[in-house]
Amino acid sequence: MKYVLLVAVMLGLIMTPALAQTVPELPFESVPNPLKLPNDVHFGEIAGVAVNSVGHVFVFSRGNSVGPAYMATASQLLEFDASGNFVREIGKNLNAWSYAHAVRVDPQDNIWIVDKGSNMILRFTPEGHVDWVFGRKGEASHIQVPPDYETVMARRLARMGVDVDIPENNNPRWPIPVHRDNVFNQPTDVAWDSQGNSYFTDGYINSRVGKVNARGEWVASWGSLGTGP
Repeated sequence: MKYVLLVAVMLGLIMTPALAQTVPELPFESVPNPLKLPNDVHFGEIAGVAVNSVGHVFVFSRGNSVGPAYMATASQLLEFDASGNFVREIGKNLNAWSYAHAVRVDPQDNIWIVDKGSNMILRFTPEGHVDWVFGRKGEASHIQVPPDYETVMARRLARMGVDVDIPENNNPRWPIPVHRDNVFNQPTDVAWDSQGNSYFTDGYINSRVGKVNARGEWVASWGSLGTGP
């Protein structure tokens, strides 16, 4: 038994270098702490990262938290230059900040943020000024509850400030959203096409995609809650 074990160990030692040679090398270099924060600024949970045309990095962090872990003022947009040096905080103390979800930079270097908690999507100019605002904090999409629902979920949403219809004896598996133009319920992301139209994924509750044109005007939305098991 000892002989068999010794042979197995020796074979393992012989084969290890051979196996190691077959592992491909990744064309990346690990750089510890690439972003340099001021002493009084700290990252929270990172919700999104984006880069503009000159290599500046935008980090949308769930830091600066005040209140409970969720639905707090947990949004902070930080900018760093291409060398990782801190440049500025964008939108400090904005009413739109609630729960960071996504940050994107469009071809014109405008900075877009999607805040799931406030139900808002904002566009900042490259200089960091609020340019466009979509949605409104504290005004999530109206929800209609279908028949035969024990209103537990609806009442829970009502306590959170969501506008909910609660007729008698209504009990859906999940509240059915009533879509309204330019009003969101926990949006998630943003993208663009070659004509400058913007597309918003309004997914957690509304289960749809919204579209605005290059002038920021609402065009349409499509999609709905699925009917799977």
